[in-house]
Amino acid sequence: MSTGRAPVGRQDNSPELVVTIENSYPEYDRAQFGQRLRLGTAPAMVVVDLEYGFTDPAYALGADLSDEITATRALLDVARGLKVPVFFTVIAYASELNDVGVWLEKSPALGDLLEGTRATAIDERLARTQQEPVITKKGPSALFGTSLCSMLIEHRVDTVVLCGATTSGCVRATAVDLMQYGFRTVIPRQCVGDRVQAAHESSLIDLHAKYCDVMDVGAVTGYLRSVATGSVNSPRSKITAP
Repeated sequence: MSTGRAPVGRQDNSPELVVTIENSYPEYDRAQFGQRLRLGTAPAMVVVDLEYGFTDPAYALGADLSDEITATRALLDVARGLKVPVFFTVIAYASELNDVGVWLEKSPALGDLLEGTRATAIDERLARTQQEPVITKKGPSALFGTSLCSMLIEHRVDTVVLCGATTSGCVRATAVDLMQYGFRTVIPRQCVGDRVQAAHESSLIDLHAKYCDVMDVGAVTGYLRSVATGSVNSPRSKITAP
């Protein structure tokens, strides 16, 4: 029987997964969406587009993502302490805007994201280090037309912790592509944000149902630490109602 929710359960010897995605649908239950992924033992953290053009409300594309920045910074500090690889992405275009393509017609404010300007700089609150690559992208997905996939393979990554903005745009596109390239993906829900709450929430529901796991940031922290201690549990399990 449907519970009206898509809860994430717990496996023995694995970190507790405390997030519950509300407003699931019977159609999703019937389709058997929302199964739990088997997270791997070689994670990396990918932070999508937390550049000032998106995190500063003074820009047309910007929004106040202070809470998401704070949560992401805390998770970054954990990942850095555990030597988990960290990658950042930004959207940035040439001053002539001859590398944007059709997307500019749909979203003219993308023209603010010019290479070398403050709009395309990583928000300093994340304290990015020189050892953490920044991948410049031209479209929504962090993998389309970039070297990110090759870099993840080089690091033998099997699981991506995905943070950033916006949930309904570049985070969603990246999560779908990560799945298609064979990477298991988990989104800490406090570490992604959007301009419109409805778009944010509906995207998390659908992403969790079909493409990745959406978890509480505390559970993701526990997962990263369990990998470091060699105690992560790998068998797949179905989600069960509490």
